[in-house]
Amino acid sequence: MEFKMPAYTAPDFSDGRFAAAGEIVTEPVEKDGVAPDNYHATSIFPEYFHLDGKWRLAKESRMDCVAVVREDGSIAVKEFRNLKKGERVVLGRTEDGSEGIYVHTHGFESGGAGGDAFAFRTGRSRETAYSKDYDHLYELLKHEKEHGFVVWVMGPACVFDADSRAAMSALIANGYVDAVLAGNALGTHDLEGAFFRTALGQDIYTQESCPNGHYHHIDVLNRVRRSGSVRQFIEDYDIKDGILYSCVKNDVPFVLTGSIRDDGPLPEVFADVYDGQNNMRKYVSQATTVIGMATQLHTIATGNMTPSYRVVDDTVRPTFFYSVDISEFAVNKLRDRGSLSVTTIVTNIQDFLVNVQRGLGLK
Repeated sequence: MEFKMPAYTAPDFSDGRFAAAGEIVTEPVEKDGVAPDNYHATSIFPEYFHLDGKWRLAKESRMDCVAVVREDGSIAVKEFRNLKKGERVVLGRTEDGSEGIYVHTHGFESGGAGGDAFAFRTGRSRETAYSKDYDHLYELLKHEKEHGFVVWVMGPACVFDADSRAAMSALIANGYVDAVLAGNALGTHDLEGAFFRTALGQDIYTQESCPNGHYHHIDVLNRVRRSGSVRQFIEDYDIKDGILYSCVKNDVPFVLTGSIRDDGPLPEVFADVYDGQNNMRKYVSQATTVIGMATQLHTIATGNMTPSYRVVDDTVRPTFFYSVDISEFAVNKLRDRGSLSVTTIVTNIQDFLVNVQRGLGLK
């Protein structure tokens, strides 16, 4: 299956309904971090704003934020907490252009004939056949390796198995990963796997529990904290494998964001959730493909930062988003939380990663 980038069809602003549309109304921020009443909240879709006779696309966006008009007339999309006094916030709650705001929900649709009104198995579940999805993903990743920016969002289950851990390491080493977003647990158990060959005290191949294995992850945490950083721990203890090892070796950035459950944590973990969010968004704002695996909350958090499109060299293209989990509830909850463009795959994460590794022909 050869990859073909979906074409974007921009709105036809010569249409009569747009000709009669008014221009946007703005109001200045009076207090840092507080939007004026009747602010317009952004979505995952491309949004255009009518200003000075032109319809202007917000080139970077995320849902549940506000649109701010910069001094040069371009549109910035900002979180409420980042608003500064005096910034001009777009007002309006309609999306049809009548208030100078148009949300373009169908830009990547082919316009082909629809299917039957009634059909079986139109949802995504453990009964879905995913062969075509895998084939599309292999070709997408080959394209993105050369032309895109792929962000992987990972839960600790990704390192509980030797084969999935090796598969992810191979993806990093071969250039299919541009950034990793995760929590303290992913990093800790990955380094535990490198140091003790266990995860939460169980052998990562046989799954057998080791004597005093429940100490392993906190022993590793203590050693990394003594070393002062993950990179220094890898050097101090001559670590030779794993996901964080592969990231360090191949200069792939990783962002570990903390939670209230964390042990340790690792020195690199962002304890302030907004610092973590800012650093996650630094890479999400570049992402052309996002793959969330076995982490419901972290994937939802990333999904809420990820628009359905990206502007690359003045060309609008889709942002591909995958959510992979063995739980139907987990992948469907992401869609319920607003990430409507997500492709869901219900499967064991070990099988998914090994399939991707083999589908790409990686050793």
